Amino acid sequence: MSDWFRETLHRDYESGLRIEEVLFEAKSEHQHLLLFRNATFGRVLTLDGVVQTTEADEFIYHEMLAHLPILAHGGVERVLIIGGGDGGMLEEVLKHRCVVQAVQVEIDASVVDFAKTHLRAICGQAYEDPRTELVIADGLKYVAETERRFDLIIVDSTDPIGPGEVLFTERFYADCKRCLSDGGILVTQNGVPFLQADELSQTLRFFRRLFADTACYLATVPTYAGGPMAFGWATDDTSLRSLPLETLQARFSGAGIATRYYTPAVHLGAFALPPYIAEMVSRP
Repeated sequence: MSDWFRETLHRDYESGLRIEEVLFEAKSEHQHLLLFRNATFGRVLTLDGVVQTTEADEFIYHEMLAHLPILAHGGVERVLIIGGGDGGMLEEVLKHRCVVQAVQVEIDASVVDFAKTHLRAICGQAYEDPRTELVIADGLKYVAETERRFDLIIVDSTDPIGPGEVLFTERFYADCKRCLSDGGILVTQNGVPFLQADELSQTLRFFRRLFADTACYLATVPTYAGGPMAFGWATDDTSLRSLPLETLQARFSGAGIATRYYTPAVHLGAFALPPYIAEMVSRP
């Protein structure tokens, strides 16, 4: 194996990480999994040749997809996570005492087993938390069939290739909406807009057909090179994006959570979009 891992997700752009040591490699029923150590990023998890998470900067991605909607909502008790087998999203969600149940639907059991063994720095003890319910199933099928309702749905999916492709369809988003309680929020990962404009535009176009309030917000995650990363936002409660800073500060303080990226000020600023991304979001 080369001493460099090269990601070729994008047609005209590739990025690389030096492989200091290969720690694990296997092919499951659904995908090829590789874990290696990098001097800067620590342990690096890749699926099908695409970097999924690293020990060094996972906190940015997971904090912004978990804490932002939970604190915007103000009363989240039940959370559904689609994907996220590394456990980082689950771990952040469970930091909130208000959460009484977190259901994680992951298609590949081997990723969860792997995380428990090799990625404790990311998942912590989240899978042992009594509030956790792990469901090994297709997320598309789960939201289409379940009768449960959730205050927040987090789609922590891979990019729209392979097993993750169906999690970027209008049908899937419509079924997610059916699973939301009144005033519930749906958030999604939507890649790097500079390189994945169509992905973001399509998701927001589908959202506008289904929800009263739709938007995207941004965070800069070094691992996901090529510009800031976009997260989709959808809800029927049009008040949740216009909360005053003082309200968010009070909720954040009350939660008693220590963060390394998220703050209430970052929360509000994340929705401020540069024109090139704002144009993508509003594209018909």
